[in-house]
Amino acid sequence: MLKLNVKDEVSTLKAVVLGTAKSCGPIPRPEDAYDPKSLEHILAGTYPTESDMILEMEAFAQVFQKYEVTVFRPEVLEDCNQIFSRDIAFVIEDKLVIANILPDREQEVEAILHVLDKIEDTNILHPPEQVHVEGGDVMPWNEYIFVGTYTAPDYASHITARTNKQAVDWISQQFPDKIVKSFELRKSTNARENALHLDCCFQPLGKGKAILHKNGFLVAEEYQWLVDFFGKEHIFEITSDEMYNMFSNVFSISPEVIVSEKSFTRLNNWLRTEGFTVEEIPYAEIAKQEGLLRCSTLPLIRD
Repeated sequence: MLKLNVKDEVSTLKAVVLGTAKSCGPIPRPEDAYDPKSLEHILAGTYPTESDMILEMEAFAQVFQKYEVTVFRPEVLEDCNQIFSRDIAFVIEDKLVIANILPDREQEVEAILHVLDKIEDTNILHPPEQVHVEGGDVMPWNEYIFVGTYTAPDYASHITARTNKQAVDWISQQFPDKIVKSFELRKSTNARENALHLDCCFQPLGKGKAILHKNGFLVAEEYQWLVDFFGKEHIFEITSDEMYNMFSNVFSISPEVIVSEKSFTRLNNWLRTEGFTVEEIPYAEIAKQEGLLRCSTLPLIRD
């Protein structure tokens, strides 16, 4: 059995589910796009090919192999995009929460049943139907759980609004010993303005550092809370172009080791000057679907 353990975003990774790009299906029709960035590439004829995305994910898998991380992959479903395993479930402490995801994507959970079978039933939580939550919006951080949300009355009309007020309340009930801190995110049909998930505009790193993008947050005080929490001198503030390119969606294998996209020159240079080891891989094709490295992973065990 797997002994789940995730208390933060950076402790040494021991086991993870990495999504798969195999048989991810034809290019979606514009009306079927889940997010504005995918739509942009569908319309421009630049939507990523399956073969390119498979290569990118294999590069990620090789980094995990190098650091001796146990990697689980979903069963391949025909014509189904299964890259972003972070959306379908997430782990806090020793509990795995099955996300209430967009209805079109529910079968993705069935593709990881071979992993769920290795987890005690009592450690798998199924939120009630009214709780909408995806893993990209949820970040355990020691005594805190950071949650990205959108609570405006027009929530239902935004396909980019993925985590609701009921989710914030439900997570608080499930983890009463944690401080659940929620952040209102900016939702937009303009890909350069839209913060699809919290990890699209914020990422805590090892060594007390963090990546932030001010415009991803709707409430200035909530953004400022994070600046004060980490300290301005420890924050790498990204531009709207960098947010659009998913600079904040890197992935920590340990407090010292970060996997990043090889074209993120400004960020990668900063990380190295701060003493991190940066494992650079190509991931720019997958980024066209408004998700990157963190989105492709579902950490199960961190030491």
